[in-house]
Parts: sequence; C-alpha cells; structure tokens
Amino acid sequence: MDQRERARRGELARKAAGGLAASGVTGVAVTWVDTSGLTRVKAVPLARLEHAAAWGIGASPVFDAFLVDDSIVCGRFAGGPVGDLRLYPDLDRLAVLIPLPGWAWAPADRYDQQGVPHPLDGRHLARRETERLAADGFTVKAAFEVEWAASVGDGDDFVPACTGPAYGMTRLTERAAYLRDIVEALGAAGVAVEQIHPEYAAGQYEVSAAAEEPVGAADTAVLVRETIRAVSLNHGLRASFSPKVLAGGVGNGGHVHLSLWRDGVNLMAGGDRRHGLTAEGEGFAAGILSRLPALLAVGAPSVASYLRLVPSHWAGAYACWGLENREAALRFVTGSAGERSRAANFEVKCFDAAANPYLALAGLLAAGRAGIAGDTLPDPVEADPVTVEGVTPLPSSLDAAVKAFESDPVLKDALGEPLIDTVAAVRRGEIALFADATPEETAARLRWKH
Repeated sequence: MDQRERARRGELARKAAGGLAASGVTGVAVTWVDTSGLTRVKAVPLARLEHAAAWGIGASPVFDAFLVDDSIVCGRFAGGPVGDLRLYPDLDRLAVLIPLPGWAWAPADRYDQQGVPHPLDGRHLARRETERLAADGFTVKAAFEVEWAASVGDGDDFVPACTGPAYGMTRLTERAAYLRDIVEALGAAGVAVEQIHPEYAAGQYEVSAAAEEPVGAADTAVLVRETIRAVSLNHGLRASFSPKVLAGGVGNGGHVHLSLWRDGVNLMAGGDRRHGLTAEGEGFAAGILSRLPALLAVGAPSVASYLRLVPSHWAGAYACWGLENREAALRFVTGSAGERSRAANFEVKCFDAAANPYLALAGLLAAGRAGIAGDTLPDPVEADPVTVEGVTPLPSSLDAAVKAFESDPVLKDALGEPLIDTVAAVRRGEIALFADATPEETAARLRWKH
C-alpha cells in the first residue's frame, strides 16, 4: 500500500465522517472474522476514522489462533505474543447501525506493517479467488441464508421466543415488531432483504439477502448477523446462530447460494447439460461437490456442526447433488420458468453459521474454479439419499473433515500453507476442548458463541 493509496483512503474517510456525524454516529466498529468464525472488533471514535483508513488500526495476529472459548492454540504460522497487523476499514461498506445508536460499522482488511495483505486474512483470500476467476472471464454471484434461534431473556438456557408452529404465521404475529425492526435496520444499513420468515426449529427464523459479488456477500452475512444480534438484545431476546442450539433439535444452517456468470450470462441456465446447465456451470458445481468433504473444515467448522449434519434433517449430509433436493449437500435451484436465466444457482446446504463466511467462500470459489476445466457431475439424486444405495455420506466428524482439508491439493494451492495449517490447528484445538462432552454439553457450551 503506497502513499497515494493511503491519501485516497484518508480523503474518503474524511468525507464519509461528515455524513456519519450528521447521522449521530460517534464511533465506528471495524470487524474481522477469526478462524473459529467469531466476529472480532476494534473501534475508533469518528474523529479517528481518517487516520484509521489511511494507516490502519493495530491488532495482534494471534486472533487467527483463538478458539471459541478465547483460549489460544499455537500453529506453525499463528499463535504467540509476537507480531502486529493493521486493520483497514473498507469505506465502501460503511453502514450506520440503527439498533446501536451512535455506531457505524465497516469490515476490515488485515495487512502487515509493510502494507502487504496478511496471508491468513479471509477477506483477502476471498477477494483473491474472485480475481482469479475474473482473470479467466468469470464472475460469481453469492448469497448467504442466515438462520438463528431467538431466546427469551438473557440467561444461558434456551427459551424459545415464539411458540407457534414451524413456518407458521403465528410466529410472525408473536414477534411482528421484532421482525419489523430487523428488516428496517437491515434496509437502513444497505442490505437488500429478499425474505424473512419463521423456520422449522423452536424459536427459529431466517433472513435471505440478495446475491452480490462474493466479498460483498460475506460482508453482508456478517452485517446481518450482528444487526440481528443487536435488535434481539433491544427486544429483551438473545440470538443464537450456533449449528446446534439444542442437542435434540434442528440446527441453524448457513446455506450458500452460488451462480457462475460470463459476459452477463448465467452459466447455470440455458445450456445443453442436465437441467439446463452449461459445461462451465456443471464443471464449477462438480469441482465443489468433489471437494465438499474437505470444504467442511471451513464451512462446517465446529464440533457442533456435526450434531447438525445428520441425515433426514435437510442439512445436506450426503455428498450428492439433485434438482431441488433439500437433502442433497448441493441443491440445484432453477427458479421459475421465465426467470431461470437470472435465478438458477446451486445451494450448498451442508455449511452452517459457525463458518467464517470469507474463508467459506474462498474455499468454494477455489474448488469451483478447479472444476471449470472439465469436471462433470455424477447422476443427480432424486430422493432422500438415505434411501438410495451407493450415495456417499459426508464426514460425520470435524476430525475427518480436517484430514480431508489438509490433504486436498487444490485447496492447499489456492489458500496457502499458512491458512491450511492454522485452520487445522484451530479445529483440532476445538476437538480437544469437547473431547469428553456429551451432545447436550456441546450444544450448551457453544449455544451463545456464534
């Protein structure tokens, strides 16, 4: 990062500060997501935003090695007291946080003190994979579905905030003001909400945002979760995004929707392959499908993820794909006749909200890019895969996913050895934390971490 770029960033911040001040903002929360999927923050007074934009905010690299209980592991590339980074707020994503009066938000890019991108920064890795696809003439549209469970009160037990039936209008009626405030706060922050509705599990709701370029989609996922968390607290509720809020219940997913485009054309539609896929669209999906066991290390990264990832719960526990098959790990969504050229996409159902969305997308894009050259999909599965002979289940434990992740050459080449080693160290640290825990204990201990 040279002096000209620093001056440009500082000037943007100076101009932005005037508008923020007029909106009553006095501080800016600058966030990044750590390897365990937790959103961390450093904040600056509004008067300091110009300096932060030009020169960054100091932060230790040790956060890459944090576990969910804030203990620290030591890998070959992360952990320990030595070193320093700089957080640079992305001013293009500045948003006023309506439910947190006086505060605005911006996601951070992490650089070293020489102005070089930090090799473990998920936002940088997702951007780099996006640029690699662009160099080959491709763009990707992505979106996250965000599920959460709302609980009454501030205690650690889970008490569902609504009592109506799954997907029932009763649940909306019970919490109409709460859901209204979420929609209004997200709209004020620039999030294009497409749907909000009750979900299946006790106290569970879901928000879907419009598709956008990958880094923006990951930013939006963070902003949506933190907005929901803040609105919940304002209503005397707590929001859990944990993959498994109750050991015997249905968990929270973090489904990712992806479509591959070239020259403004959606390559998931209008082709001569099965269900209208083009060759490139099929290859992209096939590259992801073949690497889903390894990708779970970033997309289903918690011990609790594998309490959720079980058959016949619409969690996508089998390594297969299918047209509108909600039990397949990769669901092909065509959209209605007449809009398929805009709407067709693949939904990755096996991911959950414990994931760092930037790392999840970096891995998915790398896997898809590797498949474009000519990978093909197996036959689609047209029923619950648990009833179909020969369909392979995804890993049933975090340990198995980590082993697949470490041995995948495509991901290792794309993401780099520092990231691979650090993810593996953090995942094994969490495995050790919960080695003797029952499913009920695991769910309870992780309930309010994400």
